[in-house]
Amino acid sequence: MEAPLFKRTFDALDYATANYPLDQCVGQRGASGEWEWLSSAEFVEYVNDLARGIVQMGLPVGTKIAIAAYKNRWEWMAVDMACAQTGMISIPVYPTISSDDYRFIFGQSEVAYGFIGGQDLFEKFEAAGADTPSYVQTYVFDKVAGRNHWSNVFAKVPREREDPRAEHGADNSESYDSLDAEIKRRREATKGDDLMTIIYTSGTTGKPKGVMLSHTNLCASIAAATERLPVDAGDTVLSFLPLCHIFERSASMVYLANGCRIALTGTDNLGGPDGDLQAIKPHFFTTVPRLLEKVYEKIYAKGEALTGIKKKLFFWALAKTDNYDYQHPLSGFGASIADKLIFSKWREALGGRMKGIVTGAAPCPHNILRVFSAAGIPVREAYGLTETSPGLTINEPNDTGALLGTVGPAVLDVELYIDTSGPYREGEGEVLAHGPNVMQGYYKRPDATAEVFTEMNGKRWFRTGDIGMFVKGPGGRDFLKITDRKKELLKTSGGKYVAPAPIESKFKEEFLVEQIMVIGDSRKFVSAIIVPAGEALEKWCIDNGMAFSTIDDAIQEDAVVAMYSEIVDRLNPQFSHIEQIKKFQLVAGPWDVTHPDGTEGELTPTMKLKRRVVRNRYADLIDNLYV
Repeated sequence: MEAPLFKRTFDALDYATANYPLDQCVGQRGASGEWEWLSSAEFVEYVNDLARGIVQMGLPVGTKIAIAAYKNRWEWMAVDMACAQTGMISIPVYPTISSDDYRFIFGQSEVAYGFIGGQDLFEKFEAAGADTPSYVQTYVFDKVAGRNHWSNVFAKVPREREDPRAEHGADNSESYDSLDAEIKRRREATKGDDLMTIIYTSGTTGKPKGVMLSHTNLCASIAAATERLPVDAGDTVLSFLPLCHIFERSASMVYLANGCRIALTGTDNLGGPDGDLQAIKPHFFTTVPRLLEKVYEKIYAKGEALTGIKKKLFFWALAKTDNYDYQHPLSGFGASIADKLIFSKWREALGGRMKGIVTGAAPCPHNILRVFSAAGIPVREAYGLTETSPGLTINEPNDTGALLGTVGPAVLDVELYIDTSGPYREGEGEVLAHGPNVMQGYYKRPDATAEVFTEMNGKRWFRTGDIGMFVKGPGGRDFLKITDRKKELLKTSGGKYVAPAPIESKFKEEFLVEQIMVIGDSRKFVSAIIVPAGEALEKWCIDNGMAFSTIDDAIQEDAVVAMYSEIVDRLNPQFSHIEQIKKFQLVAGPWDVTHPDGTEGELTPTMKLKRRVVRNRYADLIDNLYV
């Protein structure tokens, strides 16, 4: 599908309202648990009311406004759009990050106001605001006594129509015409290169950095993704990845621009007969690999629980996906039987009308891509960074534009270059990117900005920090294959470089492995910390006549350790001698974004490993592997 090239992000909303007016534009579950929807006109009116209020408050262009919510909701999107058309700079933040991160982000970016969905976020915002001289006020999306509801920002002026939706702020004599005239002036003064948002990276290696993205950056992403995503006007899409992450935020703008019906939710109620997938029956959604892995684990567990011929049929159908790739889909009588008896039920579990899924933010295990796609649920891998708004490559929904094992060809107007000057294997190197979607730089960090940009052939290239190579795909096109993170390359004490990501990805295809981190930097061999998959391990213990109480107890059993040793021994031959895991340590986990006691977790909000945290948390266990 082809979309017009917008200059400012709010142009996309204007275009959609004019060309794709919907009775159900954005929706979410209300207090009763039922789905409630706003039409395009109603959503735009909320955006405009907030924009008028911002102008009436006298907030100058460039004021920083933070937004956070535990679940995706249309109010988040409305604040974002109102900020864009009044010259505010939005600062989206994860609800799960630490209080220290909130203080750092608020202080560095000089946040003035906050809008939140989720009442315990109020304390986080207020605490961070108390340490931030620029901070003025927190507004909440849900009405709570004693707290400022976001509708209090809406302009209150003499109106010709009754507004039944919200209580408004203080009276004054201004008219809508004067406020709208100021909004129009601000919109017309907004240029594509103006700063629109600052997004703080999730900080796998230290303090987060503020990525400065302009209207042009986001608009380039909208145009590029529109060409690749299998969505059309009138399609229903499910939005559950956090809107504060550039992947979902950019996707939500694509949905708006293309007239999609957007259902907003979280990840806690997706599956099951009463879940959001069945209620919404989406045509498309974006996700991260971990969620697909969890869906697959549940599917596999249900297969294991079957008996007799049903169990045999299930694993016979599953085995047919082993050699699947996009260019050679399942065919023949056997494929038809597998589809009718097994795969059709998987499609129904996802709503029954899925046109495609795009996964990003982390490498997706190949077995996940194969299984879902072979079952008629096309899953395509994409690649990008916050710094690139985010899309650099996307595998296309058609089979001729996708190549398993790659993240796809470059998107519209993006150029990629492989810098092979380093300790890489033949054909590999750091991925460099040039295009209109590449960030302006890191906020107040000219030193960090200089580190990631280089001049070449008269162009400004962004160093992604990822290691990759080009692979020839259908039609002779160059498809990008990501092999690792530059900063995550391990160098053994023998001077050999090891890329941990491919090893970790292969092991995570195992049903009994929840998480794994490969270790070996400055060590004489490669080892690993492995977190078992709890439900799978419990079933394995019961099937093997062992009592199961906790994962902590189970991983002390010799039989369990021996079983994981067999997994390691079976997978090791797929890697070179230096890459093979010589020793490992089982730990109970779980690894998460944050822990119940408030301590920093082992994963970023997008489920990437925080290797620094894992190394520190298991320092003694790691040292013991090398005794």
